[in-house]
Amino acid sequence: MTSELLRHLAAVHTLEQTPAVRDAHLPNAQQTALCRDVLAQVRTAIQQGLITNPQDLGAAVQAQLVQALEMSKGQSLRRVHNGLGILLHTNAGRAPLGAEALAAIVETAKGYSNLEFDLQSGERSSRQDAVKPLLRWLTGAQDALVVNNGAAAVLLALHAVARGRQVVVSRGELVEIGGGFRIPEVMAAAGCRLHEVGTTNRTHLSDYENAGLDAPDVAAWMQVHRANFAQIGFVATPKTSDLAALAHRLNLPLLVDLGSGALSPLQVAGAELHGDRREPCVSEVLADGADLVCFSGDKLLGGPQCGVLVGDKTLIAAAAKAPLARALRVDNLTLAALQTVLSIHFRGDGATLPVLAAAALPQPEVMAIAEALRQQLTLELGHDWQIDCQPTQAQLGGGTDPRVDLPSMGLRMAHTALSASRLALGLRMATPPVLSRVRDRMIVLDIRSLLAGSSDLSTPQLGALLAECLRQAFQPR
Repeated sequence: MTSELLRHLAAVHTLEQTPAVRDAHLPNAQQTALCRDVLAQVRTAIQQGLITNPQDLGAAVQAQLVQALEMSKGQSLRRVHNGLGILLHTNAGRAPLGAEALAAIVETAKGYSNLEFDLQSGERSSRQDAVKPLLRWLTGAQDALVVNNGAAAVLLALHAVARGRQVVVSRGELVEIGGGFRIPEVMAAAGCRLHEVGTTNRTHLSDYENAGLDAPDVAAWMQVHRANFAQIGFVATPKTSDLAALAHRLNLPLLVDLGSGALSPLQVAGAELHGDRREPCVSEVLADGADLVCFSGDKLLGGPQCGVLVGDKTLIAAAAKAPLARALRVDNLTLAALQTVLSIHFRGDGATLPVLAAAALPQPEVMAIAEALRQQLTLELGHDWQIDCQPTQAQLGGGTDPRVDLPSMGLRMAHTALSASRLALGLRMATPPVLSRVRDRMIVLDIRSLLAGSSDLSTPQLGALLAECLRQAFQPR
């Protein structure tokens, strides 16, 4: 079957003659390169067993061709509307930016900027100057440094503080997060050697203390936030304050990979989290004695993708001077957005940032929005559609505690002439794309995650957008 499918695959010159390719008006060399790549992608899919039916071959080529032509126009990376129910969804770009941050990016990108130019003295300055004061004020840290993502922050911190030496980490904190980010591998890349202590479920202060006797070349202790998972039952882990106090008595720095990076207590469904499910704030971890804290900018901070290091000025200076820091630095557009988001937090308006606002919205308000959208869609789409509302559970995502209860509402939809999976595919291919889940032969759009990415739209505008995308998705066979 594989060889038969490959034989029926169109030739490059045949694909070049299709209306879609001709209408793109590409130069001959670029046109041939695009068509060759399209056919190569489909050929690979056949060889991997992803295409087994000859009737699907033409559709596969067409779909790949549409994607390639969109990319040729600079339209392959675009805004999507996230109905998946995960507010900080890595695959969907994590935290959407609000109007102020977007305006700052546009204004900075219009021309040149004072990225490394001191306007008062006329001399060269540091690009970090745009955000360092705000980070110090917000966290209580002595100094701060921003790099291009959270993993880079951890890598640079380890490289600067412990290169060539050992770092002590609890076995229960040797985490892996999405995309294959593993603490042991990051340590190896940073030139450090891992020294595990404790067991998977229980680690005590004495385990850290004994590590110093077993390994005299220990450079630091490290505490790692358990991203996207939790341990319950017969478990034990030292408090940050106790760990820091003991580390300092032994003249060792404590590094903390905090991950999600909340700057203030998180509000969820109209209430503040308490107990062990509460996300620790950066300022609290520093106050507990951590010497260096690393976190991401595009999670609970609500900003652009970047990694932040805050803490002891000597350690920050060592990280900033490392040659690796230049390879990991951020650009002016990221700094423009980050500066704006930090200023929003500083003036006490952090709860208005899109993701934080969507997470904090009381459940009755979410229910009211869901009902308003249901009524609007029912009116606009007609009786062939089945549309109702159902309580769901959303997730914060982005390395936060998975036990956090985030009630939400889902818009459930189905059409008599279209399967749920086909409708979900049609929504992903709509303009703009809409991401949905398939449950019980219906598609489900989570209201909280939709709102997090639609802060520029009113409820009627969001309803009109969804109605149009559903019309585009409706292509009965």
